[in-house]
Amino acid sequence: MRRLFGTDGVRGVANVYPMNSETALKLGRAVAHVFRLGKRRHRVLIGKDTRLSGYMLETALASGICSLGVDVLLVGPLPTPGIALLTQSMRADAGVVISASHNPFQDNGIKLFAADGFKLPDEVEERIERLVLENAIDDLRPTAHAIGKAFRLDDAAGRYVVALKHVLPRELTLEGIKIVVDCAHGATYKVAPAVFEELGARVFPVGVKPDGRNINHGCGSLHPEGMQQAVRRHRADLGIALDGDGDRVVMATERGELIDGDHLLAIAARAMLSQRTLRKRTVVATVMSNLGLERALGELGIRLLRTQVGDRYVVEAMRARGYNLGGEQSGHLIFMDHATTGDGIVAALMTLAVMLREGRPLSELASVMQPVPQVIVNRAVSEKRPLRELPRVQARIARVERALGKRGRVLVRYSGTENKVRVMLEGPDQDKIEAFAAEIADAFGAGG
Repeated sequence: MRRLFGTDGVRGVANVYPMNSETALKLGRAVAHVFRLGKRRHRVLIGKDTRLSGYMLETALASGICSLGVDVLLVGPLPTPGIALLTQSMRADAGVVISASHNPFQDNGIKLFAADGFKLPDEVEERIERLVLENAIDDLRPTAHAIGKAFRLDDAAGRYVVALKHVLPRELTLEGIKIVVDCAHGATYKVAPAVFEELGARVFPVGVKPDGRNINHGCGSLHPEGMQQAVRRHRADLGIALDGDGDRVVMATERGELIDGDHLLAIAARAMLSQRTLRKRTVVATVMSNLGLERALGELGIRLLRTQVGDRYVVEAMRARGYNLGGEQSGHLIFMDHATTGDGIVAALMTLAVMLREGRPLSELASVMQPVPQVIVNRAVSEKRPLRELPRVQARIARVERALGKRGRVLVRYSGTENKVRVMLEGPDQDKIEAFAAEIADAFGAGG
């Protein structure tokens, strides 16, 4: 059992272990040690979202990294995919993101990228974790000129905006397109409106006034209702809702109807298939993606490969087998030809490109997929006991699976970032699967 890292880095309540300054300093030292190879001068890039606690953790991480003789590049608030991009383009040895993504402001997290802009594999995270928990490098103390220095990269946002604008094919323009962009008061609050405006769109910005405490609060991809209402109010062509660190997106049609990651994957896959750019006629998604996506892709002759939950596992499968499109229902979409990790702005631009080329509104494009009724119930748990040790839970899962047969499916898993269990059901009858899901979730409250 890993004790620090979850499915997406280290995460928790800010200023409470493990998301406190002391642990952040140790993580900085461990990262510097792992990525310091050879005698040359090394650099680690650090970026963050707009949370109040970001200042505290940024200072601690930078201190730890410098104490091991590695330099730091500070980029300030920037989306996670922007930090991945700059880690690669600046030839840094590693990148660090201080963000709890879609979580509320009181939480924070630390995510790590290697020099190539990809998230670290499990074995490297485990090595870093051991160094932190075992105090294995406490005696390493460079002195004098060997101590690292910290620099601020002032044009980081501009570099990222330029890279994003190249994603939209040069022959296309957003002139005449009206877009609502909800930045969740997070890391995209400057760059997202700038990208769409500079490509010609008329932008109606939402969630662009961060105060350190309002990130993801009633806005963004987890709370897109305000974005949907703004689309109707402004009679926009579509709406875009990003999360706090900009690596996921959901969208709204011109009618304000919500379009999730599964729909966006189906739209992209069909377009890429017709353009002969979809590698090996395969899309990678997780076990959480709707059965309707699998059926829609199957009708197009496209295979759906499922992985465990977490965009990093989607990326690992894509890299290992040479695929270039993957993602999650939550809106983490990976277009490997353009980015090394989920990028909400890239996904929105790729969707806009399909709209412009086909001259069809988003509502028509979304009809490529008909979702199967699905329900997800989240239930807080005091501890994440293995499911095999919970006979009551196992019995209820088995009973529900027998009732659904081949018409649906059941997935029960613990959250990788919170003390919660997630119960997902799909089936032909919404009322029945809601009752079944509650039945299984209640079993955890009854002691399993």
